[in-house]
Amino acid sequence: MENAVHEAFALAEHAATVIRKTFPAHHEVLVVLGSGWAESVPALEALSTSPVHTLEIAEIPGFKKPTALGHGGALKSITVGSTPVLLLTGRTHLYEGRGVHAVVHGIRTAYNLGCRTVILTNGAGCLRTDWQVGTPVVIRDHINLTAHSPLTGDNAPPPLAGRFVDLTDAYATSLRDLVRSIEPSINEAVYLGLHGPHFETPAEITMAATWGAEMVGMSTVLETIAARHLDMNVLALSLATNLASGLSGNKLSGEEVIQVGKDSSKKVGDLLSRVLIAFDQLQNGKLS
Repeated sequence: MENAVHEAFALAEHAATVIRKTFPAHHEVLVVLGSGWAESVPALEALSTSPVHTLEIAEIPGFKKPTALGHGGALKSITVGSTPVLLLTGRTHLYEGRGVHAVVHGIRTAYNLGCRTVILTNGAGCLRTDWQVGTPVVIRDHINLTAHSPLTGDNAPPPLAGRFVDLTDAYATSLRDLVRSIEPSINEAVYLGLHGPHFETPAEITMAATWGAEMVGMSTVLETIAARHLDMNVLALSLATNLASGLSGNKLSGEEVIQVGKDSSKKVGDLLSRVLIAFDQLQNGKLS
């Protein structure tokens, strides 16, 4: 297990070295585009104040093209204002069977490229029947029921922190406040992360609601843990792509998730654009 942990971090360093041959050397923000969010790529590219660089992730060590519906297979470099940003247009899920280190490889690679802020996005089932499907939600906390952690095994190689990472402020209050400053009416939610790939049963949704969950999905929680281990600040945004199992009477499908994402592309692209612009202004003292 010790070798597996150290090899995972070494692979992330190697991936960053390969990326630097095509991309600018330093980045500050990583944006991971999950289900329902990939349609926002053109809007984000249009923000860039420098040429857009693109790499197919299959060409980067440790990455493979995601097999999940609605996920792209590219890593892009853009600049928002003066802030260099990495866009990962798809992610690896635990249910793809490549192991937990593959799930968080993008986080660790971005860290080696200088990123200290991560914006994670996902499509998720919504437990709140009073929230509209197709609406973005800010994640304020999570419940990890994947039965996995990216910190299992030996400690990361020095000088990185040990395994016992505090998750009290897993989703940075300052970044959540930033989103509310530009979108005051946005809802906040507790996200329940499960292994998947099957959708949940109505009984599991009842359990999730009892525990205080408001959104449920198959990603994000492991990436958040890996990012916090590296002392990266995390913002996570969910797109409510459907009412969770048993709440609407409709049969759930991956195709429905994709369609809601397409229908919501302008909305999520606009929100992400404004978040990145506001972040850049904050970093440069232009936002009070």
